[in-house]
Amino acid sequence: MSTIEVRVAAKVCEAEGICSYELVPLDGAPLPPFDAGAHIDVHVGNEHVRQYSLCNAPHETHRYLIGVLRDAGSRGGSLAMHEKVDAGSVLTISAPRNHFPLVDAARTLLIAGGIGVTPILAMAEALAAKGAAFEMHYCVRSPEHAAFRERLAASGFSRQVHFHYDSGDAAQKLDLSVLLAAPSDQHLYVCGPSGFIGYVLASARAHGWPDAQLHVEYFSGAVIDTAGDRPFDVKLASSGQVLRVPAGRTVIQVLAEQGIDVPYSCEEGVCGTCLTRVLDGVPDHRDLYLTEEEQAANDQFTPCCSRAKTSLLVLDI
Repeated sequence: MSTIEVRVAAKVCEAEGICSYELVPLDGAPLPPFDAGAHIDVHVGNEHVRQYSLCNAPHETHRYLIGVLRDAGSRGGSLAMHEKVDAGSVLTISAPRNHFPLVDAARTLLIAGGIGVTPILAMAEALAAKGAAFEMHYCVRSPEHAAFRERLAASGFSRQVHFHYDSGDAAQKLDLSVLLAAPSDQHLYVCGPSGFIGYVLASARAHGWPDAQLHVEYFSGAVIDTAGDRPFDVKLASSGQVLRVPAGRTVIQVLAEQGIDVPYSCEEGVCGTCLTRVLDGVPDHRDLYLTEEEQAANDQFTPCCSRAKTSLLVLDI
């Protein structure tokens, strides 16, 4: 995968525990274009590669803007960004990729929880630029936790943005029973913590929203109980080689030990970079990337986190 060298032109504290990073190309050339909902891979030192959504207006090609939550429970990427990356730092990034694109709709409903505002903000910018009908709802613990609050308040679409604070009075809190009462021809986009996303999706489905009108992006993988994990085998279709995957190890790790390179990034089943075709056997899907229908087909899986329900998986490798 091709990479781009960028410099951090500015690092700004946007809210409690959240910093934004403005990235500009080292060579001064325009950056690759992107659509709202896109993300980039950011290489933090030699140890971490993390995905961050682009939150600037998609028409901008002179810079990328990302927002990073300092997460003490993370695997180190966000802490490294906050503690080691400052204005003037040089970073390696990927070109933008988009697993969370906008589709044409008569009306769009945007719902963000916490740091999930980053792709939602780019969507609001894109929809406003073309005069589309939309509404944005942003849920956070308190005003101090609301990143990009001043930017949203000063935007040309500020009247379409609604803030909901856990710390505020009941009247301003998000009321999904009212908001989701009439799906009609609306499309809903939601991003934020997994529990928040699950709550919004469950509420939408209870109000009759079809899955085709629901769009979601997760920032972290699901919490999985691994106590019952058992070893299984994977067979490489190209060579016939059979490899044992013990409990506590991933398919990606076992393949790497044998010098077999499968591209991967998030290691949590969120980004889809490592998606691999399954020719035989039944995967134990643990990703948040594939839809329920795609998982039910059992013809592909994410070897970074998913395992097997059968004793053998034959992989198209």
